[in-house]
Formats: sequence, structure tokens, C-alpha cells
Amino acid sequence: MAIKNILAVRSDRFGEFLLNIPAMRALKENFKGSRLTLAVDPYVEGLARALGFVDEVVLWENRRHNWSEILKFSSRIRKDRFDLCVILNPSKDSHLAAFLGGVPVRLGYDRKWGFLLTHKIKDRKTLGEKHEVEYNLDLVSAVGVTTQDTSLRIPLAEAEIARAGEDFKLGASGKIVAIHPWTSDPVKQWPPEFFYSLTKKMLECNGIKIVVIGGKEEAIRAGALFKDMGGQFIDATGKTSLVQLAGLLKNCRLLISCDSGPAHLASCVGTPALVLFRSDLAGKTAKRWGPWGSGNYVIEKSKVTDITPEEVFNKAREALSL
Repeated sequence: MAIKNILAVRSDRFGEFLLNIPAMRALKENFKGSRLTLAVDPYVEGLARALGFVDEVVLWENRRHNWSEILKFSSRIRKDRFDLCVILNPSKDSHLAAFLGGVPVRLGYDRKWGFLLTHKIKDRKTLGEKHEVEYNLDLVSAVGVTTQDTSLRIPLAEAEIARAGEDFKLGASGKIVAIHPWTSDPVKQWPPEFFYSLTKKMLECNGIKIVVIGGKEEAIRAGALFKDMGGQFIDATGKTSLVQLAGLLKNCRLLISCDSGPAHLASCVGTPALVLFRSDLAGKTAKRWGPWGSGNYVIEKSKVTDITPEEVFNKAREALSL
């Protein structure tokens, strides 16, 4: 059958959403003249709408849904008469909604009620044998989809980039470094006191300006951790949408981060990232979750706490050509 109307579902955290950009772009490229709709969590709606190849965005929250909500979503799917639904993060709710919505081709992973799918592959991601971007491309390849453009590129308007610089008074020093000290997974957390020491050392370098970033839930922690940094330090924690954060990162020469969403957002706007990893858990290593694309830096040890602030400082100096 001809595929003219596609629904792609990726409704979890924004870092994982970003690593699906090549797979979602590939769907649009391969099915010429098709219409592509993304179902995403409201938190990533702005980023989804910023992708130039997406025709429509619908909201499907990252949580368990009740029966009424599943029926409502499936009714929307049936009304839009999708030919293909690709469920990029498996969930019983999404599988059931696509089935009840009558989508003739339903692609996803063979778990969480995978029997409701017409096309499926085994989920081997926890083995960490390749990058998450490559795993996502493997899924869409099950319906014959490939692409040469595996970038995470998100086009940003120049006005958006300039506005972020003005809003946070970044200036034109050319040596602005973003720091993201947080991660949603405690086993990947580099100690906050190490980020404090690193920031102090970075601010001692001539011309360096530091901007710390994070979500609203981290604002209080950031205020307590970085309370005595001086005039070359900017706290942007909890003060941006994801699109605004992308504009802010575009103004930076480097991002230093744990393994987290902003590391992938930096790749989307072409800002080099220096990311800290542990290597002892197969599904959580840089091989699977490292910053995608060229010009990035990784420090990886069996325990992330074995990485010292001095090591990160030296790698950052190398990245900034100091």
C-alpha cells in the first residue's frame, strides 16, 4: 500500500526525543509526498515544531493513561486515517491506541504488548552495542526506510539566537561555556561539588564566562551550589524553554555536562559538548549515549566519580584552545 500519512510516537524525555530526529526525518524522506505527524510529550512540543520536516504535532503525555484517554487518542488516530504508525518508545498505551485507531501498518519493538503491532523488531538497546541514533534508524529500516542525513540538526532563527544572548547578557566575549551539572539518573551523576570546583577553575581563565543551565526543578540546587561565583557567572537554571535553551547553547563555545538531554541539544545546534560517562554499565556508556556528531569530547571511566575536576578542566582548555 502507498504510505501517505505517517504518525511517529516519541513521548518520553527530550534527550531521547532528539536522538530520534534522523529516524523521523528518514520517514519523511523515504515516503515522498507524505504527511508526518509527531506525537510527543508537551515538554518537547516546541522542539518538535522547530523541526522543518514535520507537518503536525499532537500531544501524548509521558505517563500512564486511563482507558478514556486511550480511546480519545485512538479516535484521533482513526479520524486522521494514518497509513503507518511508528512507535519509537514502546508502551502498552501507545500500542493499544494505534491498534484501536485502525492503522494498517504499526511498527515498534516486540515488548509491552508488541503483539498489537504488524511489524516489530527485538529491543536490544540495553546491550549498548551501538549508538541510540543507530538503534532508532534500525527500527525504521524494518519498513525499508534509510537516510544519508543522520544529523540532529534543528534550524534556529538568527533572531532566536540573538535574543538568547541578549536575555542572559552573554556579551561578545567568544568564550562562553555552558555547564549542566544535573542528570535524571543518579548512577550517571558527577558530584555537584566537582562541578563547583570546575566552575571556579574555569572562571580563573581570562575572558571565560560561565552560564549554568538546567530545569526549573534544579533552580534551588543551582542557587545553593553556585552562590559565590562573581560577575562572570550567569545562572540560567529554570529560566528557559527548550527552544530558548537551544538558542542559548548556540551562543556558547562549549557545553560541559553529565550524560543528559542538553548534551544532545548542543549537538542539534552545532555546539561542541564535553560529556562525562561511566563505562561499567553497558546500556549507559558513551558508545550508546555519547554526543552525536564530530567535534565533541568524552571522558569515560568505570565510575563517573573517578573523573577529577582537573581532568575535565584540562580537556575543556583543550577544547577551547586556551
